[in-house]
Amino acid sequence: MKENEVSALTGRARRVQPFHVMRLLGRAHALEAEGRSILHLEIGEPDFSTPAPIVEAGRAALASGRTHYTAAAGLPELRGAIADYYGHRYGLDVAPRRILVTPGASGALQLVFSALLEPGDSVLLGDPSYPCYRQVLGLMGCNCVAVPLSAETHYRLTVEAARAAWVPGIRAVVVASPANPTGSVLSRSEISALHAFCRSRGAALIVDEIYQGLTYGIPDETALSVGCQDLYVINSFSKYFGMTGWRLGWLVGPEDAVEVMERLAQNLFIAANTPAQHAALAAFGDDAKRILEARRESFQQRRDRLFPALRELGFAIPHRPNGAFYLYADLPAHCGMDSMAFATGLLEEVGVAITPGHDFGDHGAARHVRFAYTRDLAQLDEAVSRLGAYLAGVG
Repeated sequence: MKENEVSALTGRARRVQPFHVMRLLGRAHALEAEGRSILHLEIGEPDFSTPAPIVEAGRAALASGRTHYTAAAGLPELRGAIADYYGHRYGLDVAPRRILVTPGASGALQLVFSALLEPGDSVLLGDPSYPCYRQVLGLMGCNCVAVPLSAETHYRLTVEAARAAWVPGIRAVVVASPANPTGSVLSRSEISALHAFCRSRGAALIVDEIYQGLTYGIPDETALSVGCQDLYVINSFSKYFGMTGWRLGWLVGPEDAVEVMERLAQNLFIAANTPAQHAALAAFGDDAKRILEARRESFQQRRDRLFPALRELGFAIPHRPNGAFYLYADLPAHCGMDSMAFATGLLEEVGVAITPGHDFGDHGAARHVRFAYTRDLAQLDEAVSRLGAYLAGVG
């Protein structure tokens, strides 16, 4: 940098890391443009299109001119529909005024973090976990206290682990259930214990439920079932509802905090996408529910096909995950490379795209990769075949 030249970028901004998987995705697209066959098991996005009833509702909103700003907290009808959803599906009485509609779950995270944290505050979270937690917190000038998670505890953050890692200055704890990248699910009793522990330490508990609804063989629950008003729950229409590109999410929090976050939303976002909000009203209808449940069953079939196949190839996955649509796997012992090199070589040589563990933290990252079972059974079978061929040539 030349003398007297002013830098336009802050140190915080420069320190934000990209998704490593996005580099791989870009390379995958380049290979496809060259005519290569690429199997995409890297991106956490359902391969199904948005259900037709939701699309039709969005089209109708556009056709009728419902394209103006809504209130920053969201359409009253949608806040009410989300409240009804908690009532019908989980038997909970959640007041609409505790719900705020956001531009995706990412918008909800920013609002919750901004409302609860000051620069210099610390946040406890698991490692591995969703990378944007760390990046957004770093951009805000907050510190992350990472707790190593292992297969022995099904990659779940326990009270014992949180207590052992606790340091002064922690103002919040973030957990996800079901979790990315591991598919682990916290039980109601585990959420309740974590909440009680956080309350005893004067910290907030933030629960990311973006994969809620995508559970297999266990009850579909919400952290709100513990019955406490001081929880912060984040959700989205992206994963279970299949609306990734519509960029629509929501949060639930204490009423006074939601009032503050509404003011923040007015200044940060103005409001969430209006046609998307009208479209989302149809997500709770019976026609959409039938489609979404059929898709959930398809994800379970895919998990049950890919899980044993990967273990047969030598990937260590001690427990079959009960949620989301991911398998977080320890590389076969004989492969002789770290996860970044493995993912890069796998893509270049046999055209299978997966995510290296480096995207999700530091603990065991070099040994782990994530598979997204967001493709049909035929593509999963072909990916396993290519994986076997690749493994036969390494090590």
